[in-house]
Amino acid sequence: MKNPDLKDPFGSIDTLSESFQQGILTPSNVMESHLQRIEAHEPKLGAYQALYIDSALSAADAASKAIASGHRIGPFHGIPFALKDIFDLEGQITTNGSLALADRVSTKTGTIVRRLVAAGGIIIGKSKSVECAFGGWGTNQRMGTPWNPWDLTHKRVPGGSSSGSAVALAAGMAVCAVGSDTGGSVRLPAAYCGMVGLKVSEGRLPCDGIMPLSQTLDTPGPITQTVIDAGLMFQVMDGCEGWAIDQERASHTGLFAMLGKGVAGLRLGKIDEKERLNCSSEILDSYDLAIEELERLGAITEVFNTPTPYEKLANENGAITAIEAYHNHGILFEDAAKPMDEDVRKRMLSGKKYLAHDYVRMLETRRICSKAFAKKMAGLDAILTPTITSTAPMLTEIDQDISPGHFTRPFNYLEMCALALPVGLSEGGIPTSLQIVGRANDELLVLRVGAALEAELSPVGRPDIG
Repeated sequence: MKNPDLKDPFGSIDTLSESFQQGILTPSNVMESHLQRIEAHEPKLGAYQALYIDSALSAADAASKAIASGHRIGPFHGIPFALKDIFDLEGQITTNGSLALADRVSTKTGTIVRRLVAAGGIIIGKSKSVECAFGGWGTNQRMGTPWNPWDLTHKRVPGGSSSGSAVALAAGMAVCAVGSDTGGSVRLPAAYCGMVGLKVSEGRLPCDGIMPLSQTLDTPGPITQTVIDAGLMFQVMDGCEGWAIDQERASHTGLFAMLGKGVAGLRLGKIDEKERLNCSSEILDSYDLAIEELERLGAITEVFNTPTPYEKLANENGAITAIEAYHNHGILFEDAAKPMDEDVRKRMLSGKKYLAHDYVRMLETRRICSKAFAKKMAGLDAILTPTITSTAPMLTEIDQDISPGHFTRPFNYLEMCALALPVGLSEGGIPTSLQIVGRANDELLVLRVGAALEAELSPVGRPDIG
């Protein structure tokens, strides 16, 4: 694999951390480069809801001095990141993507954000979200839809609901980003924007200080440039201290041991012919290429017939989300005078049609489906699906009544973890993506598979936006 350019201020967490240690770059250098890029491209791309320029520059200066004086905290020290605007940050406005909440000031900072900042991370600003994080296309009628930077001529969907996080990262306006995933809201924007997105297991990471969409299904997660970055950021979000991460790297244990194991001997399930019919030819070509590469590396693949169709699992996920979302936010959307996104309003109000026994039945069905899926998956280490059924469509082509989460929603429903990994570019230069799905708390395994494949594929990189 090509040696990283340690002089590149738009590098990954991994390469920038090394560059800081060697004194090649400083957090101040990197922050200034990112802010210049934001100044040049944010007016068109619209990835950010708010920018914290003064505090970011101040924090970068402090990080530069600390690292230079031998007080480096760990690999995340001095790294600029974008924070999805559903994460509370004490004293700052958190709109949850809603114009109706444009003046809502957070009174606390949640555990995930505190861990990232304590690790030395620097928040550049709040990134845009679909209103109340309820939508997979990434659109927002009232607060603006970020522009997918892979096509500067036609406005394509950025993916949602962590739309701004993925766009900021893809455009080089952040080193990494924080998102949340209830039905694909980390993986979909990562896939549409050519980035890596990790959906963690249900309950693995704390959700305090994060706007709830569905308490049953919500999971925070990282969106990054590379698989190792996803692993590093996940460790920080999971509460691992910087010195411990450095120690694992030096001794090649833990995460770093797993990332180097390869896939030889692993048994991986792939979608059947019926599921392939849901995908465009470009996505299938990319998917088949990824599987061939994994097989060449020694993985054993076999067709996996899901005991419950993915469409049904996705729909059940959507119904639970709607019920819990209405419980959390229905009062806003019931008021016709409030300036809500009408696409989200329709989804939100659909949650009130269900009765208590419907909801109980859904939760019981979920338990049964999860058990049946786990039984059918016995003997397999992971499942491989496309992340998306087509490359990012233009905004004028989408149907807001149809979710793009055909392959993502099921695994929130089944309480599993999953990694979205860019595989290549379509003929039109738009990213494709593979989803690697693991059992609950098998994050290191999906990262392992992703790292092995990433090492063999030509990097997708970032779009050329000038």
